[in-house]
Amino acid sequence: MANGVILCKYCIWPNYINNLQIFKLSIPNDWDKLTTFAVMEFSSKLIEKAVNEMSQLPGIGKRTALRLVLHLLKQPKEQTGFLSQALLAMREDIKYCSSCHNISDSMMCEICANKSRNHQIICIVEDIRDVMAIENTGQFRGIYHVLGGKISPIDGVGPSQLNITTLVEKVKSGSVNEIIFALSSTMEGDTTNFYIYKQIADCEIIISTIARGISVGDELEYADEVTLGRSILQRVPFEKSFKNN
Repeated sequence: MANGVILCKYCIWPNYINNLQIFKLSIPNDWDKLTTFAVMEFSSKLIEKAVNEMSQLPGIGKRTALRLVLHLLKQPKEQTGFLSQALLAMREDIKYCSSCHNISDSMMCEICANKSRNHQIICIVEDIRDVMAIENTGQFRGIYHVLGGKISPIDGVGPSQLNITTLVEKVKSGSVNEIIFALSSTMEGDTTNFYIYKQIADCEIIISTIARGISVGDELEYADEVTLGRSILQRVPFEKSFKNN
């Protein structure tokens, strides 16, 4: 502080470029090349901490995190307070449905508590994003069962880490007429489908999976061989294709 004025470190150190971390890359040759990399420096430790925490979010790098932090800094304090309160409330008060394991505000989610839904048809999905995607179609009136992931030995995720046991118990209780596999068409998704199928194969229920094929609006030449092959094998009568639309 000089004469009552607070100075930042760049004003205290006029030659502040020396404060940057410089790395020298020496190439073993007849000549040397010097490549410098400037590490992001902050004039405030509070900004630096906020940026570091923000950059932990998926898809957010340090530069994007800095833009978000500076944007929040320009907003009214009340706006930033609303955001922090919403995040804290979500983290502390969020619950998981005791029936389908969907994210909910109460112990029973709105879908499972809705008596107009068909509780004898269960759609098996990976997480809440899949529930939202199917709900947005407005075509499904059953209930869901959220596994919380897919079987993936490479990632160390086995059946015991997923919500499979409660699904099997629900099916074996006799309250279910049909289950629909709605997992991603990947090796992990197919492995999970097959594992669950083996667990409930003895039950007298309908076991189906969502259709897989060419998406509406896609060009045939851009489809991969597996998708195109499934579309040929699972072809439907032409009359049915336009009557359902």
